[in-house]
Amino acid sequence: MPPHRPPGVTTHLSDVIVVAAVVLFAVLPFPDHVFRARGALLLISLLPAVAMPFRRHWPLATLGISLACSVIVAVAGVLAPSTLIAAVIAAYSVTSRTRRVTGTVAVALAALLVFLVSALPLGDFFDSRALQFVAFIVLAGAMGDAARSRREYIAAVTERAERAERGKDEEARRRVAEERVRIARDLHDVVAHQISVISLSAGVASSSLATRPERAQEALTTIRSASRTVLADIGSLMSLLRTEDADHGRDFHPQAGLAQLDELMARFDQAGLKVELHQEPGIPALSPASDHAAYLALQEGVTNAHKHGAGGQTPSSFAPAKATLS
Repeated sequence: MPPHRPPGVTTHLSDVIVVAAVVLFAVLPFPDHVFRARGALLLISLLPAVAMPFRRHWPLATLGISLACSVIVAVAGVLAPSTLIAAVIAAYSVTSRTRRVTGTVAVALAALLVFLVSALPLGDFFDSRALQFVAFIVLAGAMGDAARSRREYIAAVTERAERAERGKDEEARRRVAEERVRIARDLHDVVAHQISVISLSAGVASSSLATRPERAQEALTTIRSASRTVLADIGSLMSLLRTEDADHGRDFHPQAGLAQLDELMARFDQAGLKVELHQEPGIPALSPASDHAAYLALQEGVTNAHKHGAGGQTPSSFAPAKATLS
């Protein structure tokens, strides 16, 4: 793996290369005297090198300085390659750093201006030496536009990826919330049943304590068992609601079904509520969700029979409850 470089190293290195290129083209001893700038014209042809490090922040100003220097030396009869190279580099920065319309218009005007001023020292609008600089400016503008488009594409892809990641996190949180609601709903049914058993057993123990101590002892044993079950269920719920991991929620499934009806009725029977269960033959197999819903419906019905069917009677005088499963 290549060594990590600070973010500013590449920027500073490119600035050094660009400035060196402009200076080099200004001092090179070209064979044709029309490309040689001396004295004050040399200083003017070197001026764009000073503006080059600022081309990223002020690309239009950098392009304007380069073109202005080109016009000045061209009026003096010199076609300075350094100012034209600076204009080519600035044209790339303009289309890369500005809006497409602005960059396109600026590069087109720059190419037209270079085409016109080249005729002053060369005496020919269609001199190949001048036309190559025009072509370089147009090419640099196209490359800058491509670089800008690439940055925009990468930014759009990154934004979509981040948005998809945020959506994925939101979906995960929504599923966790739904799972917790389901857990709370199922646990409510279980806890309500156990509390009903405790209440019923407490009434049996209270009415039987003096006359039938053994019956009261059985009721107290049922209360203790139901209390332990309630505490365990509540502890499981609290543990699940404290965690952020959706997978943990799948570890708790109080999904009883019709196969546990005998156990359910036995608990009510132990608590003193007699329940007669009639099951019709040939009942088709149910899906897990339907099986659990049917179990909860029967459990709720028997629990409500205990809660609201006694009137003012004592638990020992309850009439038998009947449940028919068909």
